[in-house]
Amino acid sequence: MRRPDLLILIAVWEFLTAFGSFVGLIFIAVFAFPEVSSVHGISSVGGIFGLSIAVLVLLFYLCIAIAGGIGLLGGKEWGRVLSLVHAAISLLWIPFGTIIGILIIVYLIKPEIRDYFESVQK
Repeated sequence: MRRPDLLILIAVWEFLTAFGSFVGLIFIAVFAFPEVSSVHGISSVGGIFGLSIAVLVLLFYLCIAIAGGIGLLGGKEWGRVLSLVHAAISLLWIPFGTIIGILIIVYLIKPEIRDYFESVQK
């Protein structure tokens, strides 16, 4: 069975959001951590804790996006599942992520798309 063309578009979306997460991580590393450390000193546990949570969330999103995109391109069922998780998380990015996330979820749960991933696995 031939790979549906929209899967490539979804993978591109995932790679773009992964790049955005990477840019966010670089921004935190270059600007936020030094600013919190120099202004408030090491005793600013709240600022460091908050930035650490932000870094972990961005890393999680980055990993989900990259793995989902690679899995989709490879026709793996786990890639489809990770892409559904990625789309669900994207719903929080109002308004564009919400619209794109809904469209991706609707597309990936279609029976013919599920059948494609099952046929590739066999």
